[in-house]
Amino acid sequence: MGVRFLLFFMLASLAAGCGKKGPLLYPDMLVPAAVSSLTANQSGSSVKIAFDLPDKDMAGRSLRDLAGVTIFKRVEASPQQPDCPACTDDFRLFRKLYLDLPDATQVYGNRMVLLDGETRRNTAYSYYVVPFARDNSVGASSAPVRVRVTLQPLPPVLQVLPAPTEIKLEFVAIPPEEGTFVGYNVYRAARDEPMPYLPLNKAPLADTTYVDSGLERKTVYRYAVRAVVRMPWGGIAESGASNEAQGVLKEEE
Repeated sequence: MGVRFLLFFMLASLAAGCGKKGPLLYPDMLVPAAVSSLTANQSGSSVKIAFDLPDKDMAGRSLRDLAGVTIFKRVEASPQQPDCPACTDDFRLFRKLYLDLPDATQVYGNRMVLLDGETRRNTAYSYYVVPFARDNSVGASSAPVRVRVTLQPLPPVLQVLPAPTEIKLEFVAIPPEEGTFVGYNVYRAARDEPMPYLPLNKAPLADTTYVDSGLERKTVYRYAVRAVVRMPWGGIAESGASNEAQGVLKEEE
């Protein structure tokens, strides 16, 4: 009886061990996936870099230990002809950013935005981004993006017209010396807050007016507007910021 029980137990254990197993995950699949929607565009005399942080690892599982990103930069030898797009050996470390110490970056949900002010006119730059986890494991690299910095478009002129329920903005820009005018980007911040890197509008405004509503009473808002131009080589460039104007909702009469 004891021998039969022992054999039965061994067979049951073997059967349990032959159940369905999950897919084999190699260590290089457990690192963060690449950032997405990476862009680099001229904004004034700077370059605005933006990207979406990954929320999964290379195996497609939810990512819970993302610690930050490393951004690499290359100065192109020629503004007209890009260097080897697939080569990354000549990139240099530009910035290492930790999510719990955002430094001079701004984060909007899952999108991170920062400015590179270390630029020169008539020079092209390329950037790529690599995420890293809390254990310092390095994630997948993004594809490089390229931007050409040139003479910035002239900034618009802005005036603010407050009303009891909204604040109206009126602005106008001088036609660009090169490129095609696309529209305007409107930026807003409360009086004691830094001006955001992302505009209120999702796409450049074709009109020269903007009505801002849903505002808090007795709160002073600061506004700035930038002209948006498509350059002859296809890139998008923002002008420098307009004059900064303040507005607060009027009291009901």
